[in-house]
Amino acid sequence: MEKTVARARATSAEQQSLYEQDFNLWLEQQAGLLREGRFHQLDLANLVEEIEAMARRDRKAIKSNLVVLLTHLLKHQFQPEQRSTGWQGSIVEHRQRLRDDFEESPSLRAHAAKVHARAYADARERAAAQTGLPLRSFPRSTPYTLEQTLDPKFLPG
Repeated sequence: MEKTVARARATSAEQQSLYEQDFNLWLEQQAGLLREGRFHQLDLANLVEEIEAMARRDRKAIKSNLVVLLTHLLKHQFQPEQRSTGWQGSIVEHRQRLRDDFEESPSLRAHAAKVHARAYADARERAAAQTGLPLRSFPRSTPYTLEQTLDPKFLPG
């Protein structure tokens, strides 16, 4: 029993060291252990941490794409004389990114609905900074529903 505990501690220390020294190799090692069913050798503490971090990154990416998309929708609507193919390209790109993320992880759409208003507030500030228009030029609350924001056929103004 004592040998098993000592071996588990040694394996855990080795994994921690590998995790800190070569993250990619650590990932490959963990994947191999999972594939081989050697669950008792997994670095569970760091695996849990990394899985949680992945979920946070996915949620942050959704909000970030919404902010960029909403910023360009605002600029399109409130600076029609400045419309450019760059803005249009960005609108298309970020809609596609969100579409792809929702196809891969449908639960992220609920997160988009949850953060849409906050993403709009951030986009409003960015649009004011990027256009030079006063913040009050843009509506306080989003003039676009999430469905409109994501709709490839929707352009305001």
